[in-house]
Amino acid sequence: MVLHAEHLTVGYGRTAVVEDMTLTIEKGEIVTLIGANGAGKSTILKTLAAQLAPLSGCVMLDGREKMPPEELAKYLSVMLTGHIHPELMTCYEVAASGRYPYTGRFGILSQHDKDVIAAKMALTAVTELKDTPFDKLSDGQKQRVMLARALCQEPDILIMDEPTSYLDIRHKVGLLTLVRQLVREGLSVVMSLHELELAERVADRIVCIREGHIDRIGTPEEIFSGNYIRELFAMDEGGYEALYGVPELPAVRGTPEVFVIGGGGTGVPVYRMLQRKGIPFAAGVLHENDLDYPAALALASVVIPEHAFQSIRPDTLQRAMDVMVTCREVICCCKKFGEMNARNEQLLMHAKEMHLLTEDSLILSG
Repeated sequence: MVLHAEHLTVGYGRTAVVEDMTLTIEKGEIVTLIGANGAGKSTILKTLAAQLAPLSGCVMLDGREKMPPEELAKYLSVMLTGHIHPELMTCYEVAASGRYPYTGRFGILSQHDKDVIAAKMALTAVTELKDTPFDKLSDGQKQRVMLARALCQEPDILIMDEPTSYLDIRHKVGLLTLVRQLVREGLSVVMSLHELELAERVADRIVCIREGHIDRIGTPEEIFSGNYIRELFAMDEGGYEALYGVPELPAVRGTPEVFVIGGGGTGVPVYRMLQRKGIPFAAGVLHENDLDYPAALALASVVIPEHAFQSIRPDTLQRAMDVMVTCREVICCCKKFGEMNARNEQLLMHAKEMHLLTEDSLILSG
């Protein structure tokens, strides 16, 4: 155990934001906080980092409730949301400030300190920026320099508030891959993330904050399943597709104008294209364990399902036929059919006979 919060209530002044929170962080794990904007994630992190005093309860680091500031700075480092504005400092100087807990009151860097700074800047891919004024950097570059600074403290636990903010996709993946590597080497990380798909992929445990309390703690597999994410974020429209780790916009309701024959993940791009164009569509026949099925449930106005691991039954095929003949067009995304979905090929042949499968459909299905 590197950090333990016991019956912790956090907030500002006398106003509680999150109450009666108990949480333990173990060595070598990533714990990620998720929840709606304003749920209190940043307030929790600031309290765990000793930047805010608890309203009640306690935070223990390494089994101790109190730790001298100079020792705390070696044990725990922080990378919180918000811009810092160091005046006339280069990136090297900003990163080097992470060594101050080790340099004494005069701040003189030893050769060992310089070696650590060089290693952490290389690790976060900012070596080439070392002589660049910090205030001349992009937001994403600043984020990586601040991570180098935090790592220069050589902490046991790293607290990060929205660390992927301002980063492009390459640097998001790079940063989280680096964090994952450091955790395998024994670092413990507590972070908040808005990008649920990243939280699902990087965290060992997820802490869900809702209405002033911890609502649920679990592994990504436990949290990102069923309809829980919709409930956590009180989603009235659209949905969250746990299988793909992505939100889906609301389906276009109405009588289907297009019938999509898909399967194996081939239909998803077409479903999203039709949703963007505002065209109500039907999808089928889809097995309930098919990769297309969750997206079809979210985006199609009508879905014709079949039980998992079962060949399409004649009555299911007939239901699909009945819907398809009312549509003005059919898009087939499948290039071949297997034993389980062989009857979908009959759908395709029937669509051709009715001249519903147009050239445009073939182009769209690609």
